[in-house]
Amino acid sequence: MYDWETRLTSVDNNRVVRPLEWGAEWTRDWPCRNGFAPGHLPADCEKFFREYNQRILASSDDFFSYTMPADFRLERREVQVFSTRAVPDPRLERKVRGTYADFLRFTSPARTPFPENNLANARWFGVRGQRAVVLLPHWNSDAISYTGLCHVLNMLGISVLRLSLPYHDIRMPAEIQRADYAVSANIGRTLDACRQGAIDIRCCLDWLESRGCNRLGIVGTSLGSCYAFLAAAHDPRIRVAAFNHASTYFADVVWHGQSTRHIREGLEPQIDVERLRQLWSAISPMSYFEQFARWPRKSLIIYAGYDLTFLPEFSREVVKQFEQHGLDHKVVVLPCGHYTTGETPFKYVDGWQIASFLRTAFD
Repeated sequence: MYDWETRLTSVDNNRVVRPLEWGAEWTRDWPCRNGFAPGHLPADCEKFFREYNQRILASSDDFFSYTMPADFRLERREVQVFSTRAVPDPRLERKVRGTYADFLRFTSPARTPFPENNLANARWFGVRGQRAVVLLPHWNSDAISYTGLCHVLNMLGISVLRLSLPYHDIRMPAEIQRADYAVSANIGRTLDACRQGAIDIRCCLDWLESRGCNRLGIVGTSLGSCYAFLAAAHDPRIRVAAFNHASTYFADVVWHGQSTRHIREGLEPQIDVERLRQLWSAISPMSYFEQFARWPRKSLIIYAGYDLTFLPEFSREVVKQFEQHGLDHKVVVLPCGHYTTGETPFKYVDGWQIASFLRTAFD
């Protein structure tokens, strides 16, 4: 299993090693500034981010607050793959050619320097009824992954908004091939991308409520699971949550995971994992269990016993936190790894677990 997992993580040969960048300029429009002027750039960036993370943790509801977009609209367009592979699979392109779908578009309240990324995108799989979930794919997912799961949930009477993560598929700036700006060696930009992801999720909930959906949930995989937890910890409307791969600290995943070894390579000459954990504590699920526990909800935690990206010991610590906080949850351990979860037969087992949970969790 480890050999299979390693082969799958080695398929993409277009990962770029970038050196550590502090990215303090990304904080200019954030709340929780505590007296720092919007144009202020610190002399000691590490100290600045360490202290900023502490202010965010003390006022996280402010950090993840937003103004509801005023430009929600459905857009019908041809489905595209938006592959992040160096050599896209032509079979996928042929599979979707001539297929049209409805996409929710709105201007993200968390603005970035990239116009493409500022226009949020979520494919709409709508059915009658009041149950709906926002679905968050994994890092570097193409635009057609999880559509099978969306159709299954539709058959169960659950509508789905499949949200494109920041810097993914149609939101990806032309200067990059992969969604590198979502997770990278740039400290500030990575924090900003996670904040934007959580806020965009909450905007999707606003739109779903406007459609008459009032029984709301969330499904997130890998990086999408992190975004899902951040949103659920700060939004009481999310009453059902499925975390497909779960981990504790953002920095630990980046440091120890196979799929992020190129990021560690850029960071390691200048920083260690303990310091990095402080700099990214504000986007780590481990930091927000008290906030998550404020409202009753049912949760599903899925992790893989042979995971080399979200190490199983981290997932077990997440489960321990759910237990210690007395949260209503179910745990499923898959006999595979992170990438092999998307392979036959494990993808069907994984999808069945998610669908089975959601079928009854809203009751």
